[in-house]
Amino acid sequence: MTDITSPALIERAGIEIIPESQRTAKPRDLFWPWFAANVSVFGMSYGSFVLGFGISFSQATLVSIVGIVVSFLLCGLIAIAGKRGSAPTMVLSRAAFGVHGQKVPGIVSWLTSIGWETFLAIMAVLATATVITQLGGPGDSVALKIIATVVVAALIVAASVLGYHTIMKMQSVLTWITGAVTILYVILASSRIDMGAVLSIPDGSIGAVIGALVMVMTGFGLGWINIAADWSRYQKRTASDGAIVFWNTFGGAIAPVILVVFGLLLGGSDPQLMDAVGADPIGALAGILPIWVLVPFLLTAVLALVSGAVLGIYSSGLTLISLGIRIPRPAAAGIDGIILTLGTIYVVFFAADFLGPFQSFLITLGVPLASWAGILIADILRRRRDYDEAALFDPNGRYGAWDWTSIVTMAVASIIGWGFVVNLFADDAAWNNWQGYLLPLIGGKDGDWAYANLGVFFALVLSFAITWFARAARIRRQEQA
Repeated sequence: MTDITSPALIERAGIEIIPESQRTAKPRDLFWPWFAANVSVFGMSYGSFVLGFGISFSQATLVSIVGIVVSFLLCGLIAIAGKRGSAPTMVLSRAAFGVHGQKVPGIVSWLTSIGWETFLAIMAVLATATVITQLGGPGDSVALKIIATVVVAALIVAASVLGYHTIMKMQSVLTWITGAVTILYVILASSRIDMGAVLSIPDGSIGAVIGALVMVMTGFGLGWINIAADWSRYQKRTASDGAIVFWNTFGGAIAPVILVVFGLLLGGSDPQLMDAVGADPIGALAGILPIWVLVPFLLTAVLALVSGAVLGIYSSGLTLISLGIRIPRPAAAGIDGIILTLGTIYVVFFAADFLGPFQSFLITLGVPLASWAGILIADILRRRRDYDEAALFDPNGRYGAWDWTSIVTMAVASIIGWGFVVNLFADDAAWNNWQGYLLPLIGGKDGDWAYANLGVFFALVLSFAITWFARAARIRRQEQA
């Protein structure tokens, strides 16, 4: 096993248990990575997305606050496992799925992480081109896009290869930079708010409200839930579970709540801006700024997107190792970084219509990921003791090789969940139109509930409920062994 106790520039810990001597982090340290990864001006664009469901400002505000806070609260609950087991999320999940059975949700998690972080990198490159264009420069220049791609990819890969300690320091610095410029943006853009127009937006249906709620939860906390314990595995065993949940939730939710509500005010004040945000979030938000602030705006937008991508690539490398790929953690992060770079190059230079199908694929993965989250959260809340560290790596140990209750629950919940979601990119991703086969039960694909994405909610809640009751006795036996 690799010696991970000696100090080094590059974190050498992989998926093995973090030694007691290395568990020096405090719950409040969790604030920095979660805040820095989510204090993005891109969050304002969700204001327009939420209003796009046809709901009023008061409904949208309630949906945004509840959706953001609850989704990061779920991340906080999974972060408890990191403190108890001092191992990455997907290793700790073996207690619920079995040492080999965990590879089923592990593959889903790896694909989701790689996909979302590639999307963030693409957004960072396109944001650079957009703002350079508004400054009067050649935003469509191939050379400019090549430079932007190289810089963005290099930042993401370098930080993820260096590892936990470097990322924590980097995130604490980025928090202040992105936070300051975001506050400046809010001040400068606040003159565009028309409260009369905002308050005149009529209420929407309950189906539209729930659809917006699910979208917010998926776009924020649920998008990070499969990596939540990766950042709490350096916590002391004596750390309070409540403190870990609080700082994870507070750090992740505080900036998005403010930004999305401000985005609601901007989108509700100007329908044209709301439409423009849907087509080009960064460009539309930059378009209402004075020229002198576009450069810091660009830097903030790119750094925030890079910050989020770093967290994902670091964790996807850990997930890759947990699937049985026997390579050092820095190499795993490097491999995922190469995949991210190639994906970014392909989309930016060769596939202008790729983003729609790409996002459709990621939304589809969101259903089984929500099911996995429900299973793991129930498993964590049922346990009263720390994990058997050796058994997490031994298929003959107390957690076994395969937990068929969890695997079948995930499969059934996913099949039900896919039946209640719609492909939002039907024209660009016709191959994904198989979803929604259970929607006739609630009005069909043209009904009020069609775009509520109830499948994500159903998969999460159904998996939690089944696991809470069906695995209770098994968990008790495991902890008594």
